[in-house]
Amino acid sequence: MAPRASWKGYLKLSLVSCPVRLYPATSASERISFNQLHKKTHNRINMKPVDPELGLVERSDLVKGYEYEDKQYIIIDDADLDAVRIESNHTMNIEAFVDESEVDVIYQDAPYYLAPDGAMAEETFAVLREAMRKSGKLAIARLVLSSRERVVTIGPRENGMFVCTLRNPNEVRGTAEYFGNIPAGKPDPEMLELAEALIKQKETTFDPKNYEDRYEIALMSMIREKLKGHKPIIAAAPERGNVINLMDALKASLSQSKPPAKSKSKAEEAPAKPAKKAAAGGAPENPLKANLLKAVGKSKK
Repeated sequence: MAPRASWKGYLKLSLVSCPVRLYPATSASERISFNQLHKKTHNRINMKPVDPELGLVERSDLVKGYEYEDKQYIIIDDADLDAVRIESNHTMNIEAFVDESEVDVIYQDAPYYLAPDGAMAEETFAVLREAMRKSGKLAIARLVLSSRERVVTIGPRENGMFVCTLRNPNEVRGTAEYFGNIPAGKPDPEMLELAEALIKQKETTFDPKNYEDRYEIALMSMIREKLKGHKPIIAAAPERGNVINLMDALKASLSQSKPPAKSKSKAEEAPAKPAKKAAAGGAPENPLKANLLKAVGKSKK
């Protein structure tokens, strides 16, 4: 069965256009979901609309309403929505091209695949796709999805194109409320070098297949055991240990990490620096730094 398109229309660049279809690039159908049942009958509960005055009402009696003041609504029907026609209802008109790095990841929302709609559109579609591939740019366009206009990016992906809807700027929260009280001071250079060495040890090539949903797997295992009539298996979480500060954490991490089979970084090749002795009568050197230096030296033996 052919996948169902979320949107059909035209991809347009200046005077060039071709019919296209838009498909969701992700699916949640494989996720475990639960139904609400009555605890005695185990019958599935139906969610029905309730009017506070009339009680249960038919869905055919429901209308859309916009609350312009507290508990004051203006009714919007399908004819009103149909009257709101703009170009992006049926056309993805490319307005500009930008570097991919200019699109902040925080604005990226839902991913889609874009394909030509019919054999007659394939040549035009391929020309637009390859032009974007060679330029290394993303197209910026608009389209209407779910009764709202969305700004999207469009780029080549294999033989098709990849579309990503972007969040509206007013949907993205500013950082001041969350980061404003974080001190701006720079960390100790030697401790920073140790942390960089730990990062280097854990470098790898990203493969999403290596990061399966462990909770989903444990959940399905529990469900299977219950189906067999067995008592659910209680999975124990890893012990936290007695790590009480950054020094202990880095010491434990570096001693457990296995460097990848490749050339070592300068931070890894550099010999461990001995801890400085406290000056007579003076304050001792930062114990955190001293122990971290020992930890790195120990992990390389």
